[in-house]
Amino acid sequence: MTRIPGHAYSPLQISAGDRIAEVTASVANLHPDIDVARLVLATEAAGLRALADGLDEGFSHAVELLAGATGRVVVSGMGKSGHVARKIAATFASTGTPALFVHPAEASHGDLGMIVAGDAVLALSNSGETTELADLIAHARRFALPLVGVTGRADSTLAEAADVALLLPPAREACPMGLAPTTSTTMQMALGDALAVALLTRRGFGPSDFRQIHPGGKLGARLRRVRELMHGAAELPLSPPEAPMHAALLTMTAKRFGCLGVTDAGGRLAGIITDGDLRRAMGPDLLSRRVGEVMTASPRTIGPEALAAEALHAMNARDRPITTLFVVDAAGRPIGILHIHDLLRAGVA
Repeated sequence: MTRIPGHAYSPLQISAGDRIAEVTASVANLHPDIDVARLVLATEAAGLRALADGLDEGFSHAVELLAGATGRVVVSGMGKSGHVARKIAATFASTGTPALFVHPAEASHGDLGMIVAGDAVLALSNSGETTELADLIAHARRFALPLVGVTGRADSTLAEAADVALLLPPAREACPMGLAPTTSTTMQMALGDALAVALLTRRGFGPSDFRQIHPGGKLGARLRRVRELMHGAAELPLSPPEAPMHAALLTMTAKRFGCLGVTDAGGRLAGIITDGDLRRAMGPDLLSRRVGEVMTASPRTIGPEALAAEALHAMNARDRPITTLFVVDAAGRPIGILHIHDLLRAGVA
């Protein structure tokens, strides 16, 4: 395979001294802990800006190699890079790219058997000289597995061995001694996220795919479909517009949703009456009026295939929050109803 080097960074790209000095000066009168925190964040932000500015065709080729793997993407690193590698593997797996983390030291004692034909390898090492990665790199080369290296040195063993070397810019670490992996691991993490999202986009990975591998917790609940949570046709509080309000109030009370859907002659939802509409129409003649005179026309609705998260967003609209949504088919006919309490019970809200 042809090795594609990463971008050659210029020191000018990461000269964030002026910005860091500016941040330091701006917090001079604050608590020392806040001074330190803002300096750390400014330093790491400068590294991320340099990383983004330096992306080139090597990144696209890395995505192609990883996307072309018929097996898994094996992510590996030692020390702090290893912790980042675990997170990257988890992010890949949760966004449609099968992946696993292999500890490089354990790989030398049998776990190389986990890496097979069809896999691709993503190896992380800021220095590019991590001893524990040697056997894993040799294994990838021996079996012609695509190898993407993430490192800070273009002349390192990892960069030279990789098919694609994604180079981290020579940004300063955020600790006062410039030794603890801080900016470098932040850049590794962000680059892993960039790869994961690029792969997600390339694969056309959508909300329905996401839900299949995130069925638990609030995230899984938000990705459920409205049709799974709605009340069906038998529970719909409906009335024609010519019905008297005294009959409409009985229907509203019986169905217990605090609203009434108003349907036209074709069965389409033409309007809605809510508790708010009743208060606004309150008067001595309310019970003798017709439903069509009191209703609010063109109510907010949702389709059965919409996500529960979309229903929650529609209910929480800033201009007019509501507690109930009628679910309508393509022709606008009501087929169900969804209450905010349904979303609460499902863990969506």
